[in-house]
Amino acid sequence: MRVEFDHRDWPPGLFPVRGVMSVPHVLIDSDGVVLLDTGFPGDARRIRRQIERLGAGPRDVRAILLTHGHIDHAGNAAALQDWCGAPLFAHALEQPHLDGSFPYAGFAWICGALEAAGRAVTRYRPARIDVPIAEGDALPFWGGLRVVHLPGHTLGHCGFYSARFNLLFSGDLWVRFLMRTQPSPRIFSDDVTLVPGSMRKARALGAHWIVPGHYDEPNATRLRRRFEQLCDDLERAERAAVV
Repeated sequence: MRVEFDHRDWPPGLFPVRGVMSVPHVLIDSDGVVLLDTGFPGDARRIRRQIERLGAGPRDVRAILLTHGHIDHAGNAAALQDWCGAPLFAHALEQPHLDGSFPYAGFAWICGALEAAGRAVTRYRPARIDVPIAEGDALPFWGGLRVVHLPGHTLGHCGFYSARFNLLFSGDLWVRFLMRTQPSPRIFSDDVTLVPGSMRKARALGAHWIVPGHYDEPNATRLRRRFEQLCDDLERAERAAVV
């Protein structure tokens, strides 16, 4: 059964997979399939099922792209690589997260503890980055994707901008989670001081649609409005702090 969306509010060829904790995406066009993030360990079956619903298979997968290396986004990278043989694209600074060796500090020790627990109770296997990516890289997938480095949540955290659809995949720079819209929280951020600058950078792109890594409804128009409201709220808070 094909999964359809009202394309007034959702771009064609973009299919979310409701994971245990995050929302991985399947990108599909006439050139094949791309996986954007891989979810928490155990979500691989859901991702494979979505690909099959779209009439595709493992040989159609051209690449696996990671916004960052947290377990809820990269938890099935190794398993899906085994399944389809596609190369893994991510920023080089994300390899320690994939390996479980990143030295969390400050409030972020909570994130490190949660990640360690997740690796201990699941069948998580670390994956190796095949193709390191960096700011401005042009990737030949889904009509063309440009890498946008948006550090803060993690140091190598990246978004992906589609000029074809004027859409930004913003990863965990900000989230719509538990009925709240918020930037990357301190406890989940490698360097929270970098988040405001990355928020401004993402906003300056002026993308018509913005899709984060955690959200409730697949409505990219509504998500864009929430992102803009969040940016306005943060700017007002910054001005008030100065005064």
